[in-house]
Parts: sequence; structure tokens; C-alpha cells
Amino acid sequence: QVQLVESGGGLVQAGGSLRLSCAASGSIASINAMGWYRQAPGKQRELVAGITTSGSTNYADSVKGRFTISRDNAKNTVYLQMNSLKPEDTAVYYCNADVRATMRRSSYVYWGQGTQVTVSS
Repeated sequence: QVQLVESGGGLVQAGGSLRLSCAASGSIASINAMGWYRQAPGKQRELVAGITTSGSTNYADSVKGRFTISRDNAKNTVYLQMNSLKPEDTAVYYCNADVRATMRRSSYVYWGQGTQVTVSS
């Protein structure tokens, strides 16, 4: 009923930039917080950045000053601008969103399928 689809991943050289997008679609009444997570093989999934519906943000220490999360509420879309990329940023990036679907009393956290980001040295 609600789907999140990421796009914008790819291969980039160290020091380069990528912009990830995640669009929510379906029977959406409202979206609360949205966020980006990443997971590399053999590592724990970690929160990269989060954003509330009003625009308050938080970031993992490892990406502060390099990544920027933003959202377009009219488009039900969250973005992650990634600058000064490092090889350690290589991972599958997942977006999630706390969404209240139409005709549902409570919200539910939905996840996208992920997009691969590879940073070469």
C-alpha cells in the first residue's frame, strides 16, 4: 500500500558527490520522520541521517559536514546530498519513513529496497 523507492546510487571517485532520492508513494495520509541508513557487508546497519517533518535534522558523526539530508513534503521525497565521499562510505543505502496510511490509525515504518553506493580510491 505504501512503497519507498530509492534512486541516485552509483560509482564515484573519492572526493566526489552523489545525490540520493527516496520517493514515497501509495495511500499516504501523512509522513512523519524520514531517514537514511546504510549497511556494508560484515557491518551493522547504521543511521546516516534523519529529518523530521518540520525539517529538524540529525547526522551520524562520520558524515557531519559532508552529507545533507532534506525533504520535499509536497513530493513525499527525502534526499541525501553526499559530498567529499570516502571509500568508507561504500554501502547499500536505505531510506525509511514513518508513514500513516489512509484509513489507518497508527503510523508504520516503511523501508526502501536500497541503492548501492560505491566509492573508489
